[in-house]
Amino acid sequence: MGTPVPSSLRHASARPQADGSAMTEITTTEKPVQHGSTTRLIDIVFPGDTNHHGTLFGGTGLALMDRVAFIAATRFGRAPFVTASCERIDFKQPARVGNIVEFTAIPVKAGRRSLTVEVEMAAETIVGHQRHICTRGIFNMVAIPEGEHAQSYALPDLVAADVPDTKDAVAMVEIVFPDQANSVGRMFGGEAIAYMTKAAFVAASRYAGKLVVLASSERIDFARAIEIGEIVEAQARVERIGRTSMSIETKLWSENLLTGERHVTATGHFTMVAVDKDHRPIPVRDNGSADVVCDSQGRA
Repeated sequence: MGTPVPSSLRHASARPQADGSAMTEITTTEKPVQHGSTTRLIDIVFPGDTNHHGTLFGGTGLALMDRVAFIAATRFGRAPFVTASCERIDFKQPARVGNIVEFTAIPVKAGRRSLTVEVEMAAETIVGHQRHICTRGIFNMVAIPEGEHAQSYALPDLVAADVPDTKDAVAMVEIVFPDQANSVGRMFGGEAIAYMTKAAFVAASRYAGKLVVLASSERIDFARAIEIGEIVEAQARVERIGRTSMSIETKLWSENLLTGERHVTATGHFTMVAVDKDHRPIPVRDNGSADVVCDSQGRA
């Protein structure tokens, strides 16, 4: 299944790695994220993240809300940020084991160096597409600029961004931390593949409304290294549907927090299979139809 070469393809070269080998580098860039745009962090609730009732720890939810607020703020101001405060947060409904949790952050008010970010946490069931809002919160972030222009630094004007259509595709962000990197400060390939697989899982389960499992993946080539502190964004879409399986294309972008420069780091194709409660394959669609080919936006 071929993948078209993006129009933004710039060049290809071989770059030496820490172990002396060479990796083909294909630099594919994209313009920085628009001021005021929506940032989404998506995760899955596992048993180790829950209390004895099987619901997500409130502290874990707050930590993820703060993380996505930080990413949204840094994307907006392209400077280091710290959390100054968060206003009262009430949890209306819990997120349970097995739920997909989505954290959405939008900058809503900008001062000279302070930024107000509104964060919403929602949970959804894998089977049945039942979705509810768990909580909303306001995070007040402050820019701490560095360098020779620190004194004159000011946040840009807030610009209303277009709301992306996420019905048929998944876009989720995360930050690379030191425990995800090797001895030279680059993200482990296995960590990157795991993140891409998670995005494929979310895209497939949302499309089918059923539990899915990974059956196989095609070859994945890494075009460039991802450094500690960079943002990784996985974009996944359903590209082909069989009777019980789906092919999911996942692109992994890396983004410099301070400059906004973005590169496609890897592209993978994952085969996900819909299964029942006994883990036996079942039709993706209730009518059993197959071989539906999606367009470039993931629509069937």
